[in-house]
Amino acid sequence: MKVISKNQTAKGGKKSGKGTSGKSGKKKSPQSGGFIQFLGSPKMIKVYGILLMLFALVSFVSIFSYLFTHKADEAYLSSGGVTPAGNWCGGLGAHIAHLCADYTFGLFTVGLSFLAFLYGVRITFEKSLLPLRKTTVTTLLTIAWLSMLLATFVVPREAGLPKPDDFPAGAFGNLITGFLVLHTGLLVTILILLALLFAILLICYNLSTDTVIEAASKLKPQFHWKRSGSDTRRRRKDGNGTPDDEGDTYMPADLEPLPDLYISSKGEIDGTRGSNTVVFESEKKTADPQPADSPVDFSIVNPTETVSPDENDEEVIEDDGELPAETALVPLEDYDPRKDLSFFKFPTTDLLLDYDSVVVDDADKMKDLREKKERIEQTLKSFGIAIKKIYATIGPTVTLYEIVPMEGVRISKIKNLEDDIALSLAALGIRIIAPIPGKGTIGIEVPNAKPQIVPMKDILNSEKFQNCKYELPIGLGKTISDEPFVADLAKMPHLLMAGATGQGKSVGLNAIIASLLYKKHPAELKFVLVDPKKLEFSLYSIIENHYLAELPGSDEPIITDTKKVIYTLNSLCAEMDARYDLMKVAGVRNIKEYNAKFCKRLLSPANGHRYLPYIVLVIDEFGDLIMTAGREVETPIARLAQLARACGIHLIIATQRPSVNIITGMIKANFPSRIAFRVTAAVDSRTILDCGGANQLIGKGDMLLSTGSDLVRLQCAFIDTPEVEALTRYIAEQQGYPEPFLLPEYVDDSAKDNFDDPIDSDSIDPCFMDAATLVVETQQGSTSLIQRKMRLGYARAGRVMDQLEEFKIVGPSMGSKVREVKVKTTEELRVIFQNMGLI
Repeated sequence: MKVISKNQTAKGGKKSGKGTSGKSGKKKSPQSGGFIQFLGSPKMIKVYGILLMLFALVSFVSIFSYLFTHKADEAYLSSGGVTPAGNWCGGLGAHIAHLCADYTFGLFTVGLSFLAFLYGVRITFEKSLLPLRKTTVTTLLTIAWLSMLLATFVVPREAGLPKPDDFPAGAFGNLITGFLVLHTGLLVTILILLALLFAILLICYNLSTDTVIEAASKLKPQFHWKRSGSDTRRRRKDGNGTPDDEGDTYMPADLEPLPDLYISSKGEIDGTRGSNTVVFESEKKTADPQPADSPVDFSIVNPTETVSPDENDEEVIEDDGELPAETALVPLEDYDPRKDLSFFKFPTTDLLLDYDSVVVDDADKMKDLREKKERIEQTLKSFGIAIKKIYATIGPTVTLYEIVPMEGVRISKIKNLEDDIALSLAALGIRIIAPIPGKGTIGIEVPNAKPQIVPMKDILNSEKFQNCKYELPIGLGKTISDEPFVADLAKMPHLLMAGATGQGKSVGLNAIIASLLYKKHPAELKFVLVDPKKLEFSLYSIIENHYLAELPGSDEPIITDTKKVIYTLNSLCAEMDARYDLMKVAGVRNIKEYNAKFCKRLLSPANGHRYLPYIVLVIDEFGDLIMTAGREVETPIARLAQLARACGIHLIIATQRPSVNIITGMIKANFPSRIAFRVTAAVDSRTILDCGGANQLIGKGDMLLSTGSDLVRLQCAFIDTPEVEALTRYIAEQQGYPEPFLLPEYVDDSAKDNFDDPIDSDSIDPCFMDAATLVVETQQGSTSLIQRKMRLGYARAGRVMDQLEEFKIVGPSMGSKVREVKVKTTEELRVIFQNMGLI
């Protein structure tokens, strides 16, 4: 017998007394990160930011004080602290100012304090007061030039080490200008400084040569400066056909200007004046053209003074393709959805536990395999079935025996012997695969005498999970060949889970959620968690502002009330419709293409476009929802399952009652991917998978995954409650968004019917005046705002909003957007109240 074993012994096969005793499942304590891990924690990073801001303020005051007290501070430093320091920050300030000012940029070292303060704010509050990269470069170049400028007008010294009297120019300015003056002279040094100033203005302050030319032209009111590029030729035909001279020329300013120029989408400039025509022809492209699909912000200002052509003459100007002088191109970097939480750290696998697996000696393993192989051969031989070979593949919980039968043996004959083989092996959960797809063999899956636990940590640390490029990767467990199994939820695109009580559904849901938390940033993924049992998903409530999506005004991050489930499902349908409207305008077919286009800044937020995170709806105990809500739940779920794939909304539904009245044909038709844990009857297996087999599983995470045509047996990854707590606590301790991701508002049909009734002053809600005042003061026409601030139910808040619309205080509903507030001041609102007779 040939044995193919891929089993991995725990920790490289090291034996322990407890391992050989047959006890499994004992947890190891998580590894301690120690003091170094504490120093790198998010809280300590904020402390570093506060210290950096403190240093920035102290150094600023010290350097500024040094401007007035540098003589006393120098005496303090030279005397070794005998004489008192004059610095406002005492001896510490004197040392800081001496080191920072004398040995760097002098008085202008306050620019470094300014940069340190900006970086401290960024680290502490994760918000930038100014663009850090641009501000850093601009500040450094500016203070360096100012230091050189100040040193130029001080008596130059020969190049050498800085002296205490280098203040206020600083060592940098004194050394550089001293060297320049010594070798080039004062005049050349001033010219060099002017050239550097012009370069800094071009690089940091977006000053163009055309701006300088325009400023120079204003010095001569009677003339207008006309710039001619290096590749520009201007030909003007006069009566004799003689062209004007090329080059830069002065032109009288009192000539008639050209008419307004019209710029087409292709960049063509056209203008007409009477019967004359002005044509700009591009002769060649600029050196670094902007990509055609790259959005840029620019403005075009038409020239007001130029030469007017004579009547019946035609003027042709061939330009080098550059934009007009007043044009400013400002390319924008790609949008990064993670930038709002740029300091977010993904959880580490150290938060998860290791589990000791049963260590089986190789000799005992081989002996067990031979015994089972002989029993299988004897059982088949007793029924007249001859076989050629038997291969064995050892998995974490089952061993697959692949049989190659002799020619002429009918497969159905072997398949009918399932109970007899189980009896001969004295094993529970025998499953025969006849034939194995793609192999031409017959498989017999036999449970192991000592099954192993598959830790979630092993799956997440596997190379397959770490290197996968899936949009929504989920690590489900290991196959019967002991290989990690990773799938893409985005391609499934929805998942249906079913199984009897205690067979691993909740652990499977936690494994899926944990996989996504380890791979996706909060900006890229949102969960909608529905838990009628009110227990399974409660651990995830603390990451509400990171990963959860909610209805506006919701008090509970985890949805437990059946009525709210109906609202949430319909709200997801509204979100789906809104996303498809955006994708239609953008001209894309799926969420991946849309987000890529948005990140390239090809879609403007001013037109309602936004980055679309994936939304995963997870429903536990779906059978309970069907029993209590029935069709109100089934209809929106079927609609989401049919349409929501392309817009990034995916469903995971779990139930322990896989009966036909729970998993209806409408739902099954839209859930091609299904997971079946152990069930009690074959009819339940056929309800889930459309075939038998789930009733022959051994339980405790043993499951079958159906993806349409393939059926894969897996051992579900195990993640325990303490591990989920550690994972969610690690995420919750980091800074999140100010509020959860808000789904569109939804008002049920019955409420809408009531809202359509005419409103008179006698039926006005008692909260009408307070709600109107709130809306006008905040200028936000939102039902959820009224609901939160005034603590009203959603139906009543919607009724109040309709009354506000009836009396022209707010505009009509605009879908997921807030309503327009038509009343701008409280004085106008008071007049409305008086006309209504309320005051």
